Amino acid sequence: MPNLRADTPLRFVKGVGPQRAQALAAAGYATAGDLLLHLPTRYDDWRGRQGAGEVRGPGPWTLLAELRDVRTIRTRRRNLVIVRALACDDTGAIPVVWFNQPYLATRLASGETWHLHGAARPSEGGRWELMNPACSNAAAPTTAGLRPVYPAVRGIGPSTMGRLVERVLPLLEGEESDGIADPLPPELLRRYALPTLPAALSRLHRPPSDADALGLAARTEPARARLCYGELLEFQLELATLRARDASLSKPHRYRVDDAVRQVARALLPFRLTAAQKRALQEIVIDLRRPWPMLRLLQGDVGSGKTIVAALALVVALESGLQGAFMAPTELLAEQHFGSLQRLLGARYRLGLVSSSRRDPAIRKALGSGEIHLAVGTHALIQEEVTFDRLGLVVIDEQHRFGVEQRVGLQRKGIHPDVLVMTATPIPRSLALTAYGDLEISSIDELPPGRTPVATKVLPAGKRREVYQSLREELATGAQAYVVFPLIEGSEAIAAEAVGQLGEKIRAYLGSVPTAVLHGRLDAVERERTMKRFAAGELRVLFATSLIEVGVDVPEATFMVIESAERFGLAQLHQLRGRVGRGTRVSRCVALHGRLTDEARRRLEIFASSTDGFRLAEADLELRGPGDLLGTRQSGMPTFRLAHPLLDREWLERARADARELAGRLDEPGYAALRQRLLPRLEARAKRLAGG
Repeated sequence: MPNLRADTPLRFVKGVGPQRAQALAAAGYATAGDLLLHLPTRYDDWRGRQGAGEVRGPGPWTLLAELRDVRTIRTRRRNLVIVRALACDDTGAIPVVWFNQPYLATRLASGETWHLHGAARPSEGGRWELMNPACSNAAAPTTAGLRPVYPAVRGIGPSTMGRLVERVLPLLEGEESDGIADPLPPELLRRYALPTLPAALSRLHRPPSDADALGLAARTEPARARLCYGELLEFQLELATLRARDASLSKPHRYRVDDAVRQVARALLPFRLTAAQKRALQEIVIDLRRPWPMLRLLQGDVGSGKTIVAALALVVALESGLQGAFMAPTELLAEQHFGSLQRLLGARYRLGLVSSSRRDPAIRKALGSGEIHLAVGTHALIQEEVTFDRLGLVVIDEQHRFGVEQRVGLQRKGIHPDVLVMTATPIPRSLALTAYGDLEISSIDELPPGRTPVATKVLPAGKRREVYQSLREELATGAQAYVVFPLIEGSEAIAAEAVGQLGEKIRAYLGSVPTAVLHGRLDAVERERTMKRFAAGELRVLFATSLIEVGVDVPEATFMVIESAERFGLAQLHQLRGRVGRGTRVSRCVALHGRLTDEARRRLEIFASSTDGFRLAEADLELRGPGDLLGTRQSGMPTFRLAHPLLDREWLERARADARELAGRLDEPGYAALRQRLLPRLEARAKRLAGG
């Protein structure tokens, strides 16, 4: 094994080997230095000592006792081996039992003294016994104190991970050329009274004898705060550097914002904007008038009016002689956006619809020549054969359904065009600063007047007949409704209702009421025809999959039933509910569920308790974590080893502010180490985006 350095590949660390190195690499650990960032999740406190005869209660207990009568017991149950012993000292004795650790029978010799640490359980006759205690020979040099307990990694158990971490701890004592250097300048550490990186790691892996076990494992522990802050600062510096590069770009187009443009916008506007919409539009227009390209996220709850704000921004671009592009994640949504934008802007501008199923050469030719002012479409807009004459403003709806590369692909259709991305899934600020950290953020946090809150109930599937009787009564008043299913066809592998089976039974129960089915297997023409009939009131009930969670706007729809609601995420449930309550009539949403896990039960309780999308987003982040909340398709979402956007919100805000301050100083001598840590990440991102 070579001399241990921070950059030593893990396969050269004693006890790792090729197979474990591969498992650790898959978890993000490639070098010996990386392994130092695998932190204990808790600490067992071995500092106290109790007598074997004093054990009364679950504990945990720490004993120094002689082991007697160590023996292995074979059971009739397959793969179950029990090792038993009796721990004795001058206060008495207590039975000790270990399950499925047969090697202990040869390691533990009767008559030897051991430190034992673990929980107890009551046994026969009112006595207690120690269960699976950790054990350390009394003759070992380190038998007392706080013992770090490490999380398992891809099949490598906690005790093995502890031994591997122990073997790289000498890095904390080595010279900076071999060991761990702190990339953060001393001024930042002093600003927040944080320890250096080596000192923080040393405290966490080798806790001092007077440390508090619970406090050491808490996020408020300064050593852990140092690691979280460092991770967040590096990420925010990466984003600040990217923003600085964007600001150095000069877009060739200029926007005209004068009284004539304002008059055009007012004439096209079908209603008055809310204060939040006006604020968001003002922020966008300020960005458009700057010499560098805009990168802005527009977020707002269901029905908050984001599309009209985007449409008015497009008016500014079109009135300035530029073209616009509006990209949506699905054909259905693109078709609906095209219809609404055509009604709003079609009298003054020429619009074209571009999607995989609509390959009209005439539209693409007109787009390339500049005859079409605004292209609305799916990811087909980024295909090579689609060209623009003078693309100025790009609008991307439901950004979290696209990756960063797709956004960049559409940007390449022009010369540094301005970009506005939208999401109807409100994102907590802490998560937005990470997932969309390279974008400025505008929020529409109020609904237009007249929107009626949706009354929400969560009921077991056994109440289904009562729910659909209520639906029939609602339909008798002239209302329209949605019935949503998680599946198109039933599956033996998934316990959930399907539109193909239960949907047909419900349609039969509703009798002569005009209904239709909508799902992703239908072609675009049939989907569009169905949606038009439903919007026109020809269809009274739409049986659909979650395809309708975004973009469907039918004010007369006042009743929604969500079947197998436990199969949907919290944000998705809220999006589905947003399809009703878009008019002035009282609306209802009923979520029917099957068997619930504890997490699903909590999710449905939260869903029923609030219609505030921003509050639900915070709850969803707490329930699922940042990665799951946005999904794997959001390739801009970073993976943090230690930091958590919600739990470390205060450090995230500090890191963002500090990164803005430091971004222009990375070339100074005192920031060389920090600059070197950032370079590989910046180069990797640039390479990934260049490859498109």
